[in-house]
Amino acid sequence: MIIHLKDSTKIIFSPKSVWEVTRELLASEDEVDRDKEHFWVFHLDVRNRIKLIELVSLGTLNSSLVHPREVFTRAVGERSAQIIIAHNHPSGEPTPSDEDLALTKRLKKAGELLGIELIDHLVVTGDGYTSMKKEALF
Repeated sequence: MIIHLKDSTKIIFSPKSVWEVTRELLASEDEVDRDKEHFWVFHLDVRNRIKLIELVSLGTLNSSLVHPREVFTRAVGERSAQIIIAHNHPSGEPTPSDEDLALTKRLKKAGELLGIELIDHLVVTGDGYTSMKKEALF
C-alpha cells in the first residue's frame, strides 16, 4: 500500500519527525490492524523530503515478514535517494528485538549495494520510539 501525504513537501529533520508521521498513520487504521506490526518504508529525495511512504508488511501481533526485495523494489523504481524504515511494536515497548537488529544490518548492506542509503530504522509505539541510528545499533 502506498501512502501519499497531503503535504508532499514534508521534510524529515529527525527521528521524531518519522515517529510523528507513523503515529498519524496508525491513528488512521482500524482497531483490528492497530494490534499488528506495520513495516513502513519512507522514500526520500536528496533533500530528505518524503516522496512517498510504503506499507511493505502488515504482520501479526509480534512479527512481520520483511525481505530486502520488498523494501528496495519501489525505492529503485522511484529513484529514491535514501530510505528510512520504521515499524511499530503493538506491545508498547520500543526496544528493538534481535530480529529487528539482524534485519536492519541486512537491509543496510542491501542498500549499500544498490546505492540507496538506509538512514535509520525506528521502532515506534504510541508513546515513544527508538532510533537505531541514534542508539548506534547499526
